[in-house]
Amino acid sequence: MAQMTMIQAITDAMATELKNDENVLVFGEDVGVNGGVFRATEGLQKEFGEDRVFDTPLAESGLTSLGLGVTLEGYRPVVEIQFFGFLFEAMDGVAGQIARHRARSGASKETPVVIRAPFGGGVHTPELHADSLEGLMAQTPGLKVVIPSNPVDAKGLLIEAIRSNDPVVFLEHMKLYRSFREDVPDEEYTVEIGKANVKQEGDDITLIAYGAMVQEAMKAAEALAEEDISAEVIDLRTVSPIDYETLVKSVEKTNRAVVIQEAQRQAGVAANVASELSERAILSLEAPIMRVTAPDTVYPFTQAESIWLPNKDDIVERAKQVMDF
Repeated sequence: MAQMTMIQAITDAMATELKNDENVLVFGEDVGVNGGVFRATEGLQKEFGEDRVFDTPLAESGLTSLGLGVTLEGYRPVVEIQFFGFLFEAMDGVAGQIARHRARSGASKETPVVIRAPFGGGVHTPELHADSLEGLMAQTPGLKVVIPSNPVDAKGLLIEAIRSNDPVVFLEHMKLYRSFREDVPDEEYTVEIGKANVKQEGDDITLIAYGAMVQEAMKAAEALAEEDISAEVIDLRTVSPIDYETLVKSVEKTNRAVVIQEAQRQAGVAANVASELSERAILSLEAPIMRVTAPDTVYPFTQAESIWLPNKDDIVERAKQVMDF
């Protein structure tokens, strides 16, 4: 095993699949010579050549449509949108074309496209760079939406995504890229898409999160333990499809839940999880399912983002409200 950051694990996953399958391509803005704005593709063009790892023009709508086009010729593209806040430029290619292609073709065509993109706050980026738009993707039929929270999952999930015959939106929180390291297996392996991970078992309340909020949920669980509240922490890992079997099993044990997301309160994933759990596990609940989210405003300028972003203290406060109901 090697100690890796999440960005290194992502690079390793792409290198693994470029070696395994000559039909895998990697392309996007500055992914070639520069190795990507965060160096996620560093060294890949040199190793695999300009025909397989290459730069595109600064046109998100063009590169996502190219992603669909090359699948028709048997390729498996990994397309990088430089920041996911630029999704709106590519929305027709992703939601109007890629997501619908299998259904439109009567299931006669596969669409093995992976769309990678960094997102998320806490790193002082300019406007549009940090926006959490995963809710738009999760409500789009035909797409799998994956958001890893650690290096081990990032490598296994990305390899699984590249091998998938359905389109996968693979979102990488910028704050997690180099914030910590962990042992990552050198060999290739996969992590199942659509399967949540119980990060910590508990008896009193279930904390459900994804991406960078998993780290905040773990910190909150530690703080709650000091007050004799045993929190179970679940990392969704995939926000479409969502592993409700694991979530319901946890809520049936703890009888309480808090759902946490960095995105604004109106922005989808947490509300959907809360709604589904209310329908599926209503007889097990002893308190309303509550949410921890960002406010319903445009993402703020960097001077205010530490106030705007949800954190451990917000989760602890909400968990206590649920416990005291």
